[in-house]
Amino acid sequence: MIAPQKRTKIITLFAAALLVLGGSLWGLPKLSDSLAPEKGKPSISEPIPPLVKESVQKPSAQILSQRVTEYHMDVKLDENTNTLIGTETMSWTHPGQKTVNEIYLHLYANAFESPDSTFMKESGGKLRGDTMPKDGWGSIALTELRTTDGISLLHRIQYVQPDDGNVQDKTLAKIRLPHPVQGGDTLTLRIRFELKLPKVFARMGTAGDFVMAGQWFPKMSVYEPAGTRGRNEEGWNLHQYHGSSEFYSDFGIYSVRINVPDNYIVAATGFPTRSAAVKDGRKTYQFYADDVHDFAWSASPNFIYAEEPFASNDVPGVRIKLYLDPKHKDLKDRYFYAAKVALADYSKSYGPYPYSTLSIVVPPADGNGAGGMEYPTLITAFGAANPSPGYDLERTVIHEIGHQYFYGMIASNEFEEPWLDEAFTSYAEDKLMGKEYGIASNLTIQASMITKPQPLNQDAWKYGSSRVYALNAYTRGKLVLLDMERQIGSKQMNKVMKTYALKFRFKHPATTDFQQVVEQVTGQSWSDYFDQYVYGGKMSDYSVDRISVSKFTHNGETLYESMVDISRKGADTTPVPILFTFSDGHSVRKDWDGKTRSTRFKLQYKEPLSWAMADPAYSLLLENKHINNYLKTEVEPEIGFRWNLSITKLLETVLGSLSW
Repeated sequence: MIAPQKRTKIITLFAAALLVLGGSLWGLPKLSDSLAPEKGKPSISEPIPPLVKESVQKPSAQILSQRVTEYHMDVKLDENTNTLIGTETMSWTHPGQKTVNEIYLHLYANAFESPDSTFMKESGGKLRGDTMPKDGWGSIALTELRTTDGISLLHRIQYVQPDDGNVQDKTLAKIRLPHPVQGGDTLTLRIRFELKLPKVFARMGTAGDFVMAGQWFPKMSVYEPAGTRGRNEEGWNLHQYHGSSEFYSDFGIYSVRINVPDNYIVAATGFPTRSAAVKDGRKTYQFYADDVHDFAWSASPNFIYAEEPFASNDVPGVRIKLYLDPKHKDLKDRYFYAAKVALADYSKSYGPYPYSTLSIVVPPADGNGAGGMEYPTLITAFGAANPSPGYDLERTVIHEIGHQYFYGMIASNEFEEPWLDEAFTSYAEDKLMGKEYGIASNLTIQASMITKPQPLNQDAWKYGSSRVYALNAYTRGKLVLLDMERQIGSKQMNKVMKTYALKFRFKHPATTDFQQVVEQVTGQSWSDYFDQYVYGGKMSDYSVDRISVSKFTHNGETLYESMVDISRKGADTTPVPILFTFSDGHSVRKDWDGKTRSTRFKLQYKEPLSWAMADPAYSLLLENKHINNYLKTEVEPEIGFRWNLSITKLLETVLGSLSW
């Protein structure tokens, strides 16, 4: 008997062969037609002028993932009503062993149907500072849902809300099947849908004639076999669309035709397999992508298109495609350079970029809500509000390209363990910004802002607010990785990260998988550390509590004995440096293992101790309460007031200069 996983690959290969030879069951074009290379197209090594016509490509024969799903879609943009009218033939190969009698579809656009959806209730109609425009509602409706033998399933649809029971939320639909699906078998459904695009403020929608189609089609939920992310029993992974969550999907194949007015330019996941066809004032693009877990596209009549090839020792060859808002037409070199250094650095650090394209969309200023987002082989920069932006331009591009690795290839569950994508990408981003642009984040200030530390392997929406979510999933998670590097050294940390990234490409890992890699590479247990900082949601907090000084005489010499009490009020870390400074300026540094709840240092010297400070160089990255790290032996009231005032002003100055 063929194992389900192997059967899936054989079925996929067989289906691909059928498509090449004879087209699909639903009358879609033959892949042999759509994938034919255009004569005279430039190769990856040939120079391409700054502004070019988009090139066509053909897929590779290499299979990188299990390819559980396969989508063939046609979609038409009605620019007058901002509506997408689509047809979809979806095939799903059951990756488990148990028989299933129902499937689940994500209908993410229904998050914008009303103020009563779970997304709108949790977000308050805001995301990263962008606000829901007035009368900007949108939704998706299934108008046809049939099996291959013509059985309609529309009456079998039931909206479910497994996370919060909000009956007004319609972002997850359960469909009862007329026939059960056995493990290893393939289910094919034919779907028609209409999507009213919202006005963009949260990833998808329209801004004038700019369109961002993210999470736009009915998408299959993930069925996890036993062993996936530590799961004991196989089953569905089901979640609604939340205010502070992103997505989780199976890898598959996408063949998508997009019909727009003939003056529109379209950017999309994957690559065009033939030149856009123009007929009756409309233009039809055809894109193909495989070994990806989502498909997104954007369109505008105002895009300025540019394309450049790129290759390095770790990047076999990729076409970088840039879709610029006119306001940033003179900034294309900055976008290209940031993309190239990111691809080169990340491919060396986390494994080669396996796709042949990378598209960068720059939205208009009023489309900023679609910016700063990642999709397979496609990212969006922030809206082009400023014609001369600072390094936020590069940081955004570098961050989103980092997602191509941790979100795109490794594909952890962003619903349940968002830090595995966001923190890891932020860690990679910080390192590259420092290396390439000399820009370092103020980690001490970032740590001090984490006033509500929570577990990192926590459902995204359970953090309570978008701010707490971001400070944990992005910032605290990044600090955990940097703190691990502080303890084991950069060389070993690089090995940890690369081993993890290569081992779990296309595998949907969990936090426990990462912990196992850390322990394998370092040869030691990290259970206590992960229990405190990852699963327990703690921070460090070391306090200098008391200093007492007494004078005594020894062999006729006057000496001072200083006693310093230091305590641990948070999670432990090691080593904890302590600096002791005496009244004549003489200093002594000692280390404490930081494991016990408290310790006492006794120092004898010819002068009294002036002050003591735990972690004087702010090397403990997970220390978030520095106010109790320092204590003077004696503080005159006036001096103490001035000292506290100066610290307050310093914090105001530093915090005021932060940008996010």
